[in-house]
Amino acid sequence: MRLGILVFLLLLRATPCLALPPLQLYVELTPEGGTLTPPPGEYSGPVVINKRMVLDGKGKVRVNGGGSGTVITVQADGAVVKGLLIYNSGASHDKTDAGILLKANDTLIENNVISDTLFGIHLSNAHGNRIIGNHISSRGKDVTLRGEGIRLWYSHENLVEGNQIENSRDLVVSNSRENRILNNSMRHSRISLELVFSPENEIRGNLFQDNYNGITVIYSDELVIADNHLLDMRKLTGYGISVKESYEIHISGNEIAHCAIGLLATSPLEAENILTIENNLFTFNDVATYFYGEKGGHEIHGNRFVDNFVDVMGSTTDTSRLNHWEGNYWDSYSGFDLDQDGIGDQPYRVFLYADRIWMDRSMARFYRGTPALSLIDFVQRLVPSSEPDLMYADPSPLMQPAPNHPANDEKIPLK
Repeated sequence: MRLGILVFLLLLRATPCLALPPLQLYVELTPEGGTLTPPPGEYSGPVVINKRMVLDGKGKVRVNGGGSGTVITVQADGAVVKGLLIYNSGASHDKTDAGILLKANDTLIENNVISDTLFGIHLSNAHGNRIIGNHISSRGKDVTLRGEGIRLWYSHENLVEGNQIENSRDLVVSNSRENRILNNSMRHSRISLELVFSPENEIRGNLFQDNYNGITVIYSDELVIADNHLLDMRKLTGYGISVKESYEIHISGNEIAHCAIGLLATSPLEAENILTIENNLFTFNDVATYFYGEKGGHEIHGNRFVDNFVDVMGSTTDTSRLNHWEGNYWDSYSGFDLDQDGIGDQPYRVFLYADRIWMDRSMARFYRGTPALSLIDFVQRLVPSSEPDLMYADPSPLMQPAPNHPANDEKIPLK
């Protein structure tokens, strides 16, 4: 049987007028635990890997999905797929047509180039896998009609590291816990990373730039979001990080720059369900932080607020004032440090004057920074008609950013 398949393969390669040689036949000929390194060239899909084996294209093997279904499906634990150029999947969102569908555990998907596919890499009930160093781009001009670059669905304890995603839709982690999303980059897409019902994940060292939105967290607790660069999220009301009904999250060491909103978060419902927001850089954002809900309670320490139009906003004054602000650096602080301990002698207090107009009436935001609104603000500060509301106060404002602050570290170069 195998001899007949081998003869058929040789005939296919010797006859240019025939269709592309099917890669599936090469897979069938590879023994359990073996390594398949096909001769350089183009092959047809789909391919199903249902045995433990290594498929290594060495960067010289193209797999054409023929425009139907998923190109490569991995069903065997311990399999390895690397060095392939994968393209031309089907276009069905319902069937989640992808470059690679992974339904196995402890596999390695490494250094593949996936283009012109609807979804890039889809993990479905797949655990303990490594998705490393792949380059992924989706098909379609309309960002909302593309598929996810990487999608984790009920998949736990996976490592997603060093992948480059561009011109995709989202990177989605759904109903998946204890995954590590490290040192990836994503550009020109919709949602950089969306976590839904996915607790105990680590998101560290990623570069998300020029997407509609940054990291979106929904009903996902006990996360670590650290040392990421979230840049240029300016489409409509684009944000760097958004946290909704998710608690015990540590947000630290991130650079959040040039976004419509830097950080958007709800107030905690219980005292123990707070966010820890520390040592982040917020710079050149329209609004650096926005809190909504009935009360504050988050721990906000050691952050740097530089050149934002507004540093803090809240749905009510209590929402922002009742957060615990301490030891942050504010570029608009005008106090002194006579004892030279690095901390301002007076607390940094921000009151609401004319800001209240455009915070209460969203249409008035169009007039922010205009001479008319600036004049109203000046008059209210000079001769206030009533006691202004305290928006927030930092009792220990830093005179300089902390030495280990991300603003003082080497930045990822922008492209």
